[in-house]
Order: sequence, then structure tokens, then C-alpha cells
Amino acid sequence: MDDLHILPGPGAPNGLTIPAAELVEQFSRSSGPGGQSVNTTDSRVQLSFDVGQTSALTEVQKRRAITHLEERLNGTVLTISASEQRSQHRNRVAARERLAALLRDAIIPPIPRRPTRPSRAAKRRRLEAKRRRSEIKQNRRPPESH
Repeated sequence: MDDLHILPGPGAPNGLTIPAAELVEQFSRSSGPGGQSVNTTDSRVQLSFDVGQTSALTEVQKRRAITHLEERLNGTVLTISASEQRSQHRNRVAARERLAALLRDAIIPPIPRRPTRPSRAAKRRRLEAKRRRSEIKQNRRPPESH
């Protein structure tokens, strides 16, 4: 198995290379396509990667990845399963691509929110709508008797 290369993008301007030694693959029987049980192979792939212990990410990238992926992590280990294909090799490739995409998205720095103000026209439209609504409710009331 080769190193996993992640393309450059926000958060990793030079891209990333995850050493093959940090990726753990396990194979098992897939429940998907494959024919009768006598002919099945161990085509399901589980790819595990320890985000907290890796040497491929900087400390900032690790923090971002752990925060972004915390729902999917078991401790600091991210596990991806692939069993869509009949071929073990194609499932391995699919799992690696999924891992690369998840990490690429996880290390993107957050975009700071710039506070904005409503425009004068937006304020006018809001007040106009409130006035119309108020008139509708006024018209529902029974006439006042003196």
C-alpha cells in the first residue's frame, strides 16, 4: 500500500501526504454483490487513521480535524468502510478517496463572520409589513360601540 496524497487546498496549501504506515486496513466479507457464499471474498475494506497521533498534520490541522470530525471519531481514530464494489482493490481505492475528501474538508480554516447591518430599504420593508399586518388585525376587531 502506498502513501495517501491529498491535493492542495484551503488549510493545506502544499497538500498532504499520509504515510502508509499510519493507515490500517482490515478486510471482511461484504454483504453486497458477490454471488453464492462459496465464491465470496473478503472485499469489504475498513480503513482506519489516527488523527491525533499522525505526523502528517500540524497541531492546528489536527485540532481542526478532530473538532470537525468528532461525530465520526472513536477516540481520535477515524474509520472509513467501503463495500460497494465486488473487487477488494476498488473498495480500497474508494475508502482512501473518502478518507482524503473527509480530511481535506476537515482542515479548512473557518471563515470569520463579518457583522452586517440591514439596509435602509430592508428596514422600510420590514416596517411596512408590520404596518400591513397591524391593519389586518385591526380590521378583524368588532367595531367599537359608544
